[in-house]
Amino acid sequence: MNIVEIFLVILFVIIVLIAVNVRIVPQASAYVIERLGGYDSTWGVGLHFKIPFLDRVAKRVNLKEQVVDFPPQPVITKDNVTMQIDTVVFFQITDPKMYAYGVDNPIMAIEKLTATTLRNIIGEMELDQTLTSREIINTNMRSALDVATDPWGIKVNRVELKNIIPPEAIRNAMEKQMKAERERREAILRAEGEKKSTILVAEGQKESAILEAEAEKQAAILRAEAEKEKRIREAEGQAEAIRVVQMANAEGIRYLRDAGADEAVLTIKKLEAFEKAANGSATKIIIPSEIQGVAGLAKSVGEILK
Repeated sequence: MNIVEIFLVILFVIIVLIAVNVRIVPQASAYVIERLGGYDSTWGVGLHFKIPFLDRVAKRVNLKEQVVDFPPQPVITKDNVTMQIDTVVFFQITDPKMYAYGVDNPIMAIEKLTATTLRNIIGEMELDQTLTSREIINTNMRSALDVATDPWGIKVNRVELKNIIPPEAIRNAMEKQMKAERERREAILRAEGEKKSTILVAEGQKESAILEAEAEKQAAILRAEAEKEKRIREAEGQAEAIRVVQMANAEGIRYLRDAGADEAVLTIKKLEAFEKAANGSATKIIIPSEIQGVAGLAKSVGEILK
């Protein structure tokens, strides 16, 4: 083997070593590097080179927010009811070094810590309060887990109670209670509906009676006005008839005067007029004094003519 071949072999080995020891850290990731078995550094995003045989990648850490769904855990409430609760934890690694060296198997540690924290919180609450206080339980658990996992380089962002499963007997009792409550609400709604219906019917009858009374009132007013108009027309007719008769009498007298009739003829005409008046419905007639004076004269004239 000549010098050229040895050089080529050495060059190939160097290239292989460089290729093997070059690392590219992707986005949202971090590499924990150990040198000679001890912590050396944490690589962020980008191109890095480790020293062969001295450095090694101890842990690859995902910096994205992660979610883990833990199986149901048995818990006992303050009023001694055992139920199953499963939780969902959202967490994010904030310190890769502490995450790598703080605790062995961090996910299992979070699961155990979640179970014990949940038992402590639920143990201070009664069943009904547990079922209606999810937000309070979530907030208390997140605060407790965030404090406990801080030395591990983990930040707990959210904790959610996925399911709360009471015992079967409790579920049956709750279903009966809800059924009774629904029936009660249905009865109330039905009674309210009947009440409103009765009120509407009564209001309708009241409005109908008012409208009928108003219609009768308007009809009576119209009848009275019609009767009044009729009487007015009759009175105007009678007055017109009287006026026409009087005008005819006055016209006749005027003709007599124009024809040169003397006082005796006029007096006789007056007497004829009173005779017609006496034939009417009047029971009492008042004769002027001047006509009474000539009554005897008229009688004498009548006897002479005979």
